[in-house]
Amino acid sequence: MSETRDAFVKKTKAKLDEWNAEIAKLEAKARQHEADAQVKFEERIETLKKKRESAEEDLDKLRQAGESAWEDLKAGVENAASSLGDAIRSAQSRFS
Repeated sequence: MSETRDAFVKKTKAKLDEWNAEIAKLEAKARQHEADAQVKFEERIETLKKKRESAEEDLDKLRQAGESAWEDLKAGVENAASSLGDAIRSAQSRFS
């Protein structure tokens, strides 16, 4: 892997780790709410987890890609990560 790809993978992995921590915080908040609200929060959290898993899978594909193919995959990883970040921020604003 080139340094550029290594740097991108490290940066994206760090962001995913940060978002994993945010999802865990949201799960803790969800447990504090009444049953009706808790179900809605848990559904939202499950959606976040699916987006996170998709972003992690895309990042794994990028890691394994050949030198010529990784640039093509980079945009998809960036989009998945951006979508996850937006969804987490939205959930945080709703759970506050």
